[in-house]
Amino acid sequence: MKHLILCAAFALIGAAGAAQQSDFGALARLDPAASAITGGAGAITVDLALSQGVPFRIFSLDTPPRIVVDFREVDWAGTLGPELVKTDQVLSARVGGFRPGWSRMVLELAGPYALAQAALLSDPASEGAQLELILEQTTPEAFAAGAGVPHQPGWDLPDAADVGPANAARDPAAPLTIVLDPGHGGIDPGAGEDGTLEKDLMLAFARELKEALLRRGDARVVLTREDDSFVSLERRVSIAHIEAADLFLSLHADSLGEGGARGATIYKLGADATDAASAALAERHDRADMLAGLDLSGTDDVVADVLMDLARMETQPRADLLARALLLGLEEERMPMNSKPIRSASFSVLKSPDIPSLLLELGFLSSGRDLGNLTDPQWRARMALAIADGIDAWIIADSANADLVRQ
Repeated sequence: MKHLILCAAFALIGAAGAAQQSDFGALARLDPAASAITGGAGAITVDLALSQGVPFRIFSLDTPPRIVVDFREVDWAGTLGPELVKTDQVLSARVGGFRPGWSRMVLELAGPYALAQAALLSDPASEGAQLELILEQTTPEAFAAGAGVPHQPGWDLPDAADVGPANAARDPAAPLTIVLDPGHGGIDPGAGEDGTLEKDLMLAFARELKEALLRRGDARVVLTREDDSFVSLERRVSIAHIEAADLFLSLHADSLGEGGARGATIYKLGADATDAASAALAERHDRADMLAGLDLSGTDDVVADVLMDLARMETQPRADLLARALLLGLEEERMPMNSKPIRSASFSVLKSPDIPSLLLELGFLSSGRDLGNLTDPQWRARMALAIADGIDAWIIADSANADLVRQ
């Protein structure tokens, strides 16, 4: 016989910092076949079948309306989230790792729905547990009033580190520091095709590229993530600053349903995208933070604009040179390139004012040719070699330009 572990009713999710957690531990597994998100009659029901009870908390975020459920910790193997949704009252669902030891579910709602009940039922016979959430429709004003990330000891992220003053000018004799940024990760899988996920491909390729760069010698290579963890866009840029990066390269392999895009594309920072596809791509990448449950309500667009201006005046010419050097390296290795190989877009990860930064789309998973290449270890080795050659060429050209500036 099942017994009630936790049942709570709220007028609003997150009101007065409210959030719920139970007293279990260890890793739980989700049974996707026995789990579902359903709706009807002004309510949404979330049923999750778990192998055991785990601590959890629930809160909401607005603009767009979202419900966030944090766990310590659930293995989401077998689902990415959308398969669980059986109602149009939920626009999208994402599940995955959020950071080491943490898992997250984010539901983007079609309207304001407040948490009315949360119950975790355990079955002593099977040692399993059933988490049931009931969301009831409310007003936009009431939802917004109760939205926000609760501050709870043991759940919150650590305070930001004091990284001190800006780094001094780089010693020309010191090894080059390269930060590689495998796109997506954890709760944000990125693009997917035939069971292949962008986040997995980019992590594998980043490791291969790191080895190729280290074999050249005289370089230090740092990855923004070493495993299948979610890393926010802001954190990716922060890592580059903490590591005093000399260049930052973000790696992606997107998927486009229309237009038949294929081949590698190099993106540099631009206030206005060079084409509609680039603008849509940048918007989708940046929106991943919001859909992964980060509260972006405090984002200062004015500051972002200033950083972009600084990047153009001081760092952008070096990033432009890096883009041309990468293109040369890819062309000499005869890697497949997009018809417009160098483009501009306002990607957040490129907005560092003092680090030459590029985003490289290695190909498109929606292209059968590109998908075959990206899953081929020999092709990836050639691509890594081509990128390393391009970076070598940039180092020489950038050093020569620096000498001219000093003169």
